Amino acid sequence: MNQELVKDFKFKKKFGQNFLKDENILRNIVSKSEIDKDTLVLEIGVGAAYLTYYVSEKAKNVIGYEIDESLKDIIDDQLKERDNVEIVFNDFLEANVKDKIKEYNYKKLYVVANLPYYITTPIITKIINNKLGVDKIVIMVQKEVGDRFNAKPNSKEYNSLTIFLNYYFDIKKLMDVSRNCFVPKPNVDSAIIEFKSNKKYNVKDEELFFKIVRDSFKYKRKNLRNNLKEYDLSKIESALNCINKDLTVRAEALSIEDFVYISNYLKDN
Repeated sequence: MNQELVKDFKFKKKFGQNFLKDENILRNIVSKSEIDKDTLVLEIGVGAAYLTYYVSEKAKNVIGYEIDESLKDIIDDQLKERDNVEIVFNDFLEANVKDKIKEYNYKKLYVVANLPYYITTPIITKIINNKLGVDKIVIMVQKEVGDRFNAKPNSKEYNSLTIFLNYYFDIKKLMDVSRNCFVPKPNVDSAIIEFKSNKKYNVKDEELFFKIVRDSFKYKRKNLRNNLKEYDLSKIESALNCINKDLTVRAEALSIEDFVYISNYLKDN
């Protein structure tokens, strides 16, 4: 990996460019991702291809998305010894990723990336909504954001996004990363978060389930009686009573299993 390639590069704030330069952490990310020669890896925000360099050592193929075309020469130079990487100069959020991955043969699909902080949630949401069939996501995110992804009920970080993500994935933090490991140095520390695909919840109506979750968290300081006024409150109360709760409870006190029960109850009654 050649870090000298970026010595004259003009970093662009609008793209959230903070390149992870610590080689030990880069290797650690790849090791913890458990990439092998059956794996197709999607990388979002290639930057100077520091992470790509190590990922491509282990993966069958890598498709890297990079929005900043001024990085092309740097990336080409960084990856000149790699023949298993395709760089797509496009905004990942706009790209037709589903069709692109159909061009490849693979047994496992992983996303491994140092994500631009300002679009972390839209990127993960796109991965879910596009039904790409991702088996695992290992991403570097702002530490605060990572804490929300993995928050537990009754904590201040716990919200509807937590439930949305934990419905689809088993989530755990792999490690924290100091802001000093990046160039340029950001104002916050980071965390590496792993998402493993799961299908453990039996929800009868996903649309209803996610609507109830969003509405329940609409006003964080209000209880369910106030946040769910548009529903049949007698049915909500009956469902809550079955899990030893009542309408005075706030959304942050309910687990994902509680919300599954409530939505399934409403679907059946």
